[in-house]
Amino acid sequence: MGKFTEGKTFKNEIFSDLEVQGAEFEGCHFINCNLAEVNLMSSMFMDCTFENCDLGMAVIRNTAFQNVAFNNCKLIGLAFDECNPFLLAMKFENCNLSFSTFYKQKLKKTTFTGCKLEEVDFSETDLTEAIFADCDLIGTIFDNTNLERADLSTAYQFSIDPEKNEIYNARFSHQNVIGLLQKYDIIVE
Repeated sequence: MGKFTEGKTFKNEIFSDLEVQGAEFEGCHFINCNLAEVNLMSSMFMDCTFENCDLGMAVIRNTAFQNVAFNNCKLIGLAFDECNPFLLAMKFENCNLSFSTFYKQKLKKTTFTGCKLEEVDFSETDLTEAIFADCDLIGTIFDNTNLERADLSTAYQFSIDPEKNEIYNARFSHQNVIGLLQKYDIIVE
């Protein structure tokens, strides 16, 4: 595989470190591909889509994800905090991002739809205007996180300390607002 690939569809492929490390992909479509534990270091993905792919535990140090959509993907244990922050823009739909970290990333207007985000670390992350639609946030860490104007109205199983996070104009529902009160150890009936 060449170092630069444009407009190609990859289907049912198992990738190796040699194929993707330092490679650039633009306008590519990855369908049912296995990139689990692959070294994607210094790779660039621009305007790409991943569908039903496994990227679990992949090395993404200095990897660029610019306008990338992940649909029905396993993204378990990824260190998104090590990604190249330049023009970082991603969208997640029906993905499992459990045990991943986004520490200090700027993820303004990022959309998470129907995702499992178990024990994900959003510490010091800018999630201004982010959308968490029907997302399971059990054990997710929000610490000094900017959630201004974020929509968590259909998210569930989260615990957010309003004193340690920016939640100005964030949206919550009557059903899930209890996630803002857990630190007070009170009973709401």
